[in-house]
Amino acid sequence: MTPNTPDSDASIHDRLEQLEARIDDLESENDALRETVTEQSDQIEAQQEQIETLETENTRLEAVAQAALKKGGANKARIAELQTRELEKGAHFLADHVDPDSLTDGVDRLERFTKEDDTYMRIPDSDDPLDRSGSVTLSYGDLLPIQQLAQMDDDMLRSSTNSLPSRLAAKLWRARSDPSVGDNPWQKGCKDVREYVKASEMKHWIRREESGVNDAYAKKLVSRTIDALLELSKNRLAIRKRTERKNGLPYTERRVLLKAGVSIPGETAESADSPETADVHG
Repeated sequence: MTPNTPDSDASIHDRLEQLEARIDDLESENDALRETVTEQSDQIEAQQEQIETLETENTRLEAVAQAALKKGGANKARIAELQTRELEKGAHFLADHVDPDSLTDGVDRLERFTKEDDTYMRIPDSDDPLDRSGSVTLSYGDLLPIQQLAQMDDDMLRSSTNSLPSRLAAKLWRARSDPSVGDNPWQKGCKDVREYVKASEMKHWIRREESGVNDAYAKKLVSRTIDALLELSKNRLAIRKRTERKNGLPYTERRVLLKAGVSIPGETAESADSPETADVHG
């Protein structure tokens, strides 16, 4: 057996130091790899959370989009039904506002024709029912909101607005503008007032229109219906208070007025002069 020499001991010592240094290097590399793995794990968790957030938001947006499509489809169907009815009555609509494929049954064929101002569509050879001498023809979008709602039947009106005052306002306008309605609380005015309706008459009319409505609730509905009339008519109507007498006692009565000279799409603004309402001045 060969005895260890100083040179061999030094060599072994150097080798051990090299191995220890290598171990230290490996441990450092291992620690660095652990840190990298930890950072990547944190990034993966953050990305997973972000993905879950995006998936949740995407689900919400899909629901919103579906609701918007459903509402848009319903509105398109309502407009198509209204246009169909009006076309059958002889209405002329701007060509850009009509989608022939969406119209309901009853309109088999439309013709396109040109006036001085634009291009229109109508059922062949139908005259403009508003008789505007071929100048400007109203489209559905030209009408006031109150006129649009007033054209709807009760089912369509109920599906278009959840507001009872708005539905009552539309029915009240329909009673004013459609002689076939019958129950019309509006009265002819004179001088600067074309027509007017008293709040008291409106209350009785509401109770006739809405069964089960008591007197107190009808009074509240009068105020809300008046607000809806102003909003939906784009303030074409006005409110005035007038002192009147009943059983010899004075009281203040609100009136909704349609003044002479106010522009209503499709209507001729003219004053009314009736001996029976000569005291109406707005």
